[in-house]
Amino acid sequence: MQRLLWIGSPFFSDALSSCGWDAVARHNFEHAAVFGWHDLVCIAGFEPDVLVVADKSRAPFVLGVEDFPCLTVFYSVDSHIHSWQPYYAQAFDACLVSLRDHQNRFAGAYLPAERVWWSPAFAWPYDGPEPDIAKDMDCVFVGTVNANLPQRAAFLERVGAQLPGLRVVTGAYRELYARARVVLNHCEHGDLNFRVFEAMGCGSCLVTPRIGHGLTDLFREGEHLRCYAADTCDSGACASVEAAADEAVAQVRHLLDHPAEAERMGRAALECIDNAHRAVHRAGSFSSAVRELLARDPHIVTRRRSKAGAVRKECLRLPYLHWAEALGATGLSEAYLAAARGEFGLAGQS
Repeated sequence: MQRLLWIGSPFFSDALSSCGWDAVARHNFEHAAVFGWHDLVCIAGFEPDVLVVADKSRAPFVLGVEDFPCLTVFYSVDSHIHSWQPYYAQAFDACLVSLRDHQNRFAGAYLPAERVWWSPAFAWPYDGPEPDIAKDMDCVFVGTVNANLPQRAAFLERVGAQLPGLRVVTGAYRELYARARVVLNHCEHGDLNFRVFEAMGCGSCLVTPRIGHGLTDLFREGEHLRCYAADTCDSGACASVEAAADEAVAQVRHLLDHPAEAERMGRAALECIDNAHRAVHRAGSFSSAVRELLARDPHIVTRRRSKAGAVRKECLRLPYLHWAEALGATGLSEAYLAAARGEFGLAGQS
C-alpha cells in the first residue's frame, strides 16, 4: 500500500496497522486548531499518500484540502447534526459516511455517488462479555440525558414510569451492560449510533429504535435484537414519544419474561458483531476501497486539484465565511478567511 495520515477522532484508525499500509500516522487533538498541508507533513513525519480527515463534531479543521497533492478522504459520523459536512466533502476525493440514508446528501458535482462509501459504526476491540459479573439489573440505559436531549428525556421518563427496574446511568458501559438483562437504546436524532454496536459487541440483549440507516439490513429483528418504533428520525413518519416508549416497554417486558430468549439473542448479537462489525472490519473495507480507487483512477488527485478553485468558490467559501465569524473568539477567523481566498493550505499560510 502507501503511507497514510489520519487526523481527527481515531475511530478505526488503530486497526489500519494490520491492513497492509507501509506507514500509518495518527493525530487527535482537543484544542481549537486548523491545519494546512505543511502542518500535516510535520505531524506525520512524511508526505502522506492518503489523508483521512475524521469527524470530531466540530468546525472543519483541515483547510486547503481541495488542493492537497495526495488522495483525500473525509469521514463523516455526525452528519445528522452538521449540515455543512456535505459541502466540505466536495473538496475530497472520497468520503466515508456512517449514516447510510445520508449518502445522497454527500453526492454532488465534485464528489460523485460512487465515491461516497457507507461505513457504519462498529464495536471496539475491547467490547466483549463479562461472564464473571452478575446480572443484577433488569434494564439499563447508559448515556447522557439532559435538557439538550428533550426527546430522550421524555422517552425515558415514560419508560421508567412503567418499568421500575429501569436504570438510567452514565459511566463505564461495559460493566453496566454486563450487569443488565436487557440494554435499552434511544437515538435522539434518528441516527444509527455507536451504542447499538457497543451493546451487541458486549453480548448484550438489545432493544433499540427501528430507525433507518441500514439497521435492519445489518441485523435481523428477533434474532440479533428487538426493535420499537422510532420517535426521532430524519424523514418519514415517526411514532410519538408515548407510542415509542410503550412499544419499548412491551419489548423489554417480553425479554425479561423469557430470559432464555434474551440470552440466546445476546449470543447471536455477539457472533454477528465478531463476524462483521468490529473496527478491524471497517479498516479492512476502507483499505480495500482506497486500493481499488487508486488502481481504477490513478489521475484522481490531479483532476481534483484542477478544479480546486471552483470547489472553493461553489462549495467552501460560504461555510468558511460562516466559521470565520462564528469562531472569532478562538483566534481562527483569519485562517478561515484565508481558506476562503485559497491562501491557506498547500502553498499559502499555515
